[in-house]
Amino acid sequence: MKDLFDKLSYKCSEITTKKYSTSFSLGIKTLDYSLQQPIYNIYGFVRFADEIVDSFHKYDKSKLLNKFRTDTKEAIAEKISLNPILNSFQFTFHKYNIDMQLVDKFLDSMFMDLDSIKYDPEKYKTYIYGSAEVVGLMCLKVFVEGKNDVYENLKPHAMKLGSAFQKVNFLRDINSDLIDLGRVYFPNIDIKKFTPQDKIIIEKEIITEFKDALEGIKKLPIKSRAGVYLAYLYYFKLFKKIKATSTKEIFNKRIRINNLYKIYLMFSAIIKNKFNLL
Repeated sequence: MKDLFDKLSYKCSEITTKKYSTSFSLGIKTLDYSLQQPIYNIYGFVRFADEIVDSFHKYDKSKLLNKFRTDTKEAIAEKISLNPILNSFQFTFHKYNIDMQLVDKFLDSMFMDLDSIKYDPEKYKTYIYGSAEVVGLMCLKVFVEGKNDVYENLKPHAMKLGSAFQKVNFLRDINSDLIDLGRVYFPNIDIKKFTPQDKIIIEKEIITEFKDALEGIKKLPIKSRAGVYLAYLYYFKLFKKIKATSTKEIFNKRIRINNLYKIYLMFSAIIKNKFNLL
C-alpha cells in the first residue's frame, strides 16, 4: 500500500532532520503536532541539496545537483518519487501550495555554491534570498496553514528571519567556508584582513533583521509561534556569543550553544508563548 511507503518517506525526513540538526529538531518538536511532519519534509529536502554541495567532494557535484533538480521537478509533477525525501517534500509542496519559484530559487543558490564566486552586493543578496529567505517562506506556508492573507502579511518578516539566520551562519562558519570550501560570502570585504569594523557592520545588519523578524514572530498563529520563537532564541544567543568573540577567535574556533542550554531555551520559548510574553 502506498500509505506505508508515504509513512516510510516521512520517517526518512524526520530522521534526516534529527541526524543533522539538534537545534531545528527541538524547534520542530515545539510546533503543534500537526505542523511537525511538513517541516521535517521541507528540512529533509533542503538538507539533501545542501549536502551535495557541502560534502560530496569526491563526486561530480554538478551532475548530482542537476539530477536532484530533475528528480525534484518530476516528484512534484507526478506527485510521487522513489526518493523518500522527495516523496515527502512533494506531498508538503502540494498540500500547502508552495510556490515553485521558491523551490527554483533555492536550487539556484545551491548551484552558486558549486563555483568560487566573488560575491558583490547583488550576488550576495541573490544568494541569501535563495539559500535562506525562500526556505523561511516555504515554512511560513505551513505555519499559516493556507491562509494567504496572513502569509502575505508575514512574508517580509519571514525573509528577514531567514536572512539573519544565514548571516549568523556565515560568521560562525567563516573559517571553514574559506579553508574547506573556498567560499567567501560577505561582499566588499577582504576576508584575509577581516577587521573588527567589518564585523561590526555585519552585526548591525543582523541586529536590524532580528528586530524586524521578532515583530513577525509575534503575529504568527499560536500553533507555530513557539517553534519559530525557539529558533529565533537559539540563533540570537549564538549571535550574541559571536558578537562577543574577537575577529581572530572566530577564525580559530566554531562558536556553539551546548545542548543543555538549547533545552533551557526550548522551555523558555514554550512558557513565553503560552503566556504571550514574547
